[in-house]
Amino acid sequence: MKTIIKIFITGILLIFFAVDFSSAGNLPRSREAVLIESTSPAEVMVRAKGIGYWEKESSKKKDRENFLLEEAEDDARKAAVYFILYGGADPLLTTESEKSAFAKIEEEFFQIDNIRKYIVWEGTDFLSRTKREIRKDKEYELYIEKAFKINKQDIQQYLINRGVLTAKADIIQALGMPVIMVIPAVKKGENPIQTLQTNPNLSHAAKVIESFLTARRYEVVVPEQQVDISQLAAAQQSLKNIEEDYSYQLALSIGCDVYITFEVQLEDVKYGTKKAIVNVRAYETTTARLLGTETGYSPAAPSPGQVLIEQAVNDAADKVLSRVMAYWKDDLTSGIQYKIIINISPDYNEDQAEEISFIFADLLTEIAKNKKFKENIVTDQTLDYLVWCDPEKYSRSTNLYRRMKEKFSEEFTDGTLKKVNINRKLILLRIEAE
Repeated sequence: MKTIIKIFITGILLIFFAVDFSSAGNLPRSREAVLIESTSPAEVMVRAKGIGYWEKESSKKKDRENFLLEEAEDDARKAAVYFILYGGADPLLTTESEKSAFAKIEEEFFQIDNIRKYIVWEGTDFLSRTKREIRKDKEYELYIEKAFKINKQDIQQYLINRGVLTAKADIIQALGMPVIMVIPAVKKGENPIQTLQTNPNLSHAAKVIESFLTARRYEVVVPEQQVDISQLAAAQQSLKNIEEDYSYQLALSIGCDVYITFEVQLEDVKYGTKKAIVNVRAYETTTARLLGTETGYSPAAPSPGQVLIEQAVNDAADKVLSRVMAYWKDDLTSGIQYKIIINISPDYNEDQAEEISFIFADLLTEIAKNKKFKENIVTDQTLDYLVWCDPEKYSRSTNLYRRMKEKFSEEFTDGTLKKVNINRKLILLRIEAE
């Protein structure tokens, strides 16, 4: 009996080890790759490994070395594209439904003729190359590593056409494109617009990021043309409970969905060369929640500072924008997020103010998608909420305000809900006594 069991286990192990690289189908054998840099809004540079496999019994190729090299290079090409789909911090396929949809077409997608369509450039030199003999004169593996420039945008469009990814047009139709403001990171109390106007490196970095955004069809607002920072305090007098962060307040006053801050540093390296380091952060305006942060580096070179800044920005901006779009896609399922701040007239006593807060809690429970809202501040004079609403019902803030006004007047007869300011996702209201 023991002998039979041993034979059975041995057979299973032989079957297991017989499943070699040749049975991997069209998917890459190697799935190792790293991002080098984002070279443009559409393209990224990737360093990828490939594995070539040759077996005397199964291969009809007599030229073993050429066969191994061809196999390894094709595998590296596949690994580079595989990285765009699944690897790094910002893959194209992020949800289980997207991965499940892609699994149905992955064999077709990874045909080498299709993969070559997305390779814009590849290095002529090997970054590494190692051959391993598995069985003497019968079985070999070749490991190589090369650099590739991949058109990420074309891959994304292919996946949209095949129904794997949600088309940006569908997201826009439901939510509109996010409005984004780009502004330098400054210390609290400092004037970010003045900093932009006086620092040429920061001004150039802002223009590069804005160009990156417009190339991706995002809506961009330029803060200098939207608001005078000297008027900000008066414009935001209802926001007394917001910390004194001018970048955040400026984004709120303009009505951006997302604001991006950045820092620029130029360092002397050696032999007269310099390197630029740019840190880019994206925040959700209504909450100031950090959506993504990346640091981009330029190569050390004797180039002018602004050229190096542009290279470093390209390295960081693509990764951050992937997080922004992922956040925007989430709104399709969780709902559009609005920030509602209500100022209660001091004419009301403590009991009346409490009654008003109870009415608003019930009101928002009814209006919010899946009853999802958050109480940030509830005092006798200020109510501060975040509310997630169905984009089909409340795609515009005026629709939401109208509904709240109607419901409040039904529940509270000793006062009126009035509009102070409505700016995209920011709704400022006031309750005045009759």
